[in-house]
Amino acid sequence: MSARSFATARLMETWAHTQDVFDTLRLRRKNTDRLRHVAHIGVTTFAWSFKIRTLPPPEIEPCVELTGPSGERWVWGEPDASEIVRGNAEDFCLVVTQRRNIADTRLKYQGDQVKQWLTMAQAFAGIAQQPPAAGERVTP
Repeated sequence: MSARSFATARLMETWAHTQDVFDTLRLRRKNTDRLRHVAHIGVTTFAWSFKIRTLPPPEIEPCVELTGPSGERWVWGEPDASEIVRGNAEDFCLVVTQRRNIADTRLKYQGDQVKQWLTMAQAFAGIAQQPPAAGERVTP
């Protein structure tokens, strides 16, 4: 792992565990566009989410279109892709760090492989983990 990837991974883990504290205290955090780093690692771990479950990664590159906290639009992949995720960056980051179930967000998606990914997305290392059940962890 490169130094840059290592630093991004630590940032993602810190953000995710800090979300646990916000959830415990039933507080809503105010994110900044630095959340882009967490979103980026979430996108780049698309294949990883399948591999750690011993599933063959889809041979597609999804398009992920997010709106950052400042309103800036962030895009990964080709906008004309058949498999797409759209929504706000916070919802996406909560899903890929397994702090929220996809059903508890306003993310919109198109395509069976993207749908499967979002139900098990895992942006962190280690063995496969299950995301929370729908309704288990909701934003205050």
